[in-house]
Amino acid sequence: MILGLAGWSGSGKTTLIKNLIPFLKNIEISVSTLKHAHEGFEIDKPGKDSFIHREAGANEVLISSNKRFALMHNYEKQEVRLKNLISKLSPVDLILVEGWKKEKIMKIEVFRKEINKPLLALKDKNIIAVATDDKDINIDNIEILDINNYKYIANFIKILIDKEKKLIVQLTQDSFAFGK
Repeated sequence: MILGLAGWSGSGKTTLIKNLIPFLKNIEISVSTLKHAHEGFEIDKPGKDSFIHREAGANEVLISSNKRFALMHNYEKQEVRLKNLISKLSPVDLILVEGWKKEKIMKIEVFRKEINKPLLALKDKNIIAVATDDKDINIDNIEILDINNYKYIANFIKILIDKEKKLIVQLTQDSFAFGK
């Protein structure tokens, strides 16, 4: 399942992800994350061999150790689309996407009243829930989640995953029945 966490800068998306992942893992949900960064971010360091390879013009640099690897891919024209980035990840139960707030994927909005920005859920039909500490929010057909209750949010996500799995099984069974 792909689930976005959308919200304005400073709303707490990264904090929510950081605190949510251990609860998701505790209920046996495997998780990968995809984070949108601003233009020009660097994960490499000047002077390192991988940096030198990239600066010399390599299209891609893959750096690896006995614990992890990172693939750096440079492009000049257009940012890689979300679906293409997702295809590069290994299969997991849940891909949490931070950022890409305009992408047409199912999302939970992270909202804090004190940042003085409008609720995205009022205009984005892909938002199914709002994680917030604002007790005054009430939007039709949108689940309001306590931003500090990570266990509840993890269970909410588990229900979404279970519903998606049941739908896939049903569609598969229907297509086999149709083919008979």
